[in-house]
Amino acid sequence: MSQQKLEPDAPRHSKRVRVTDDPCIVTMQEMMRGKEGLLSLAQGVVHWQPPPEALDCLNDPAIMHTINSYGDDDGLPELRAALKDKLRVENGIEEVEVMVTTGANQAYVNLVLALIDAGDGAVLFEPYYFNHMMALQMTGSANSVIRGTTTVDMLPDMDWLAKELSAPNGQRVRMVTLVNPGNPTGTMIPKAMLEAASTLCAKHGVWLVIDNTYEYFTYEHEGWAAHSCVAGEHVVNIFSFSKAFGMMGWRVGYLAFPKTLKASLLKVQDTIPICPCIASQRVAFAALKLGGRTWVKQLVAALGEQKQLVRDAVADTLGPACLVGGSGAIYLMVKLPEAYQDDVAVVRWLADKHKICVIPGSACGVRGSLRLSYANSPIGRCKEAAARLRAGLAEIALGTASLA
Repeated sequence: MSQQKLEPDAPRHSKRVRVTDDPCIVTMQEMMRGKEGLLSLAQGVVHWQPPPEALDCLNDPAIMHTINSYGDDDGLPELRAALKDKLRVENGIEEVEVMVTTGANQAYVNLVLALIDAGDGAVLFEPYYFNHMMALQMTGSANSVIRGTTTVDMLPDMDWLAKELSAPNGQRVRMVTLVNPGNPTGTMIPKAMLEAASTLCAKHGVWLVIDNTYEYFTYEHEGWAAHSCVAGEHVVNIFSFSKAFGMMGWRVGYLAFPKTLKASLLKVQDTIPICPCIASQRVAFAALKLGGRTWVKQLVAALGEQKQLVRDAVADTLGPACLVGGSGAIYLMVKLPEAYQDDVAVVRWLADKHKICVIPGSACGVRGSLRLSYANSPIGRCKEAAARLRAGLAEIALGTASLA
């Protein structure tokens, strides 16, 4: 009897990556690739470039001489010193260490690896920022993410958090994540709510991580609250240069953390990037020194027209009750009618028929909704994008949109 040759099994991918959600931004990029005439209200980017004078710093031979070698793991000393000054003056945060990272997403991954073990309970409030969920999933905590509830205004529910942290037989929570102002919700968390979350986490020995990527995207001139921070030995704050300074592709974020965490975070940092990109840090340092908050706030104030165009496109078709957000960040959330709860199908239909791209709320844990970003186009292009969105939502409101 002849022996049948057995082929070896193909190598498999890791379970932790297989259970990680697909990146919705990549899906959107693939949807747009090769299609002409599409406009986007999808990816959370801004339409402006970094300050020209900041980019000019790379023309300095003395600076160019420094960018080809490794730097300090936690970032250029002069940038970290400037960030500590900024944290003290603008955020009221003192007596912390600073680590520069390759964007805010890498900062969050650093924290997940340094603060919790695979399987530890971690709270994300729905709707959550999709990359936070992915970071927890791919580090082994896919089955231990605790999805927190939000209020009707999509603010974190502090009553729910108090009960969850106090539950005698519940899963042990090790970390709570907040995003302020919210991505994807576009809502500003009041200072009193931040303080309540901090008090609860301190009482129960839980890390509180706050992502402040959109700290400068506030609309006080429209009557909304300013951005606030809290700090403490159990609190870590994340910040970013990406959106504020139009430095998305330069990848610069940073952490403000208790000094006791430094050794642990350096282990993670040295394993992943070794050090942040030196050229990017030079541009970030120059942007901070050449205008900083004042430069950014002028551009943010001018986003009001874009925001109103997109708001009106939703309110005039689906009704104002379907809208959430607008008090912070660059996002609006839209609740879809009952007949159109398959938000992924809605997104594909909008792209195919109306040539407008948006993000499905299911990517953020809330099916039957859309996330809209109003900062990624100058006003002329945003007018056209809003008009296309209006046309699509009008069909959905009438019930005539065929998603098949």
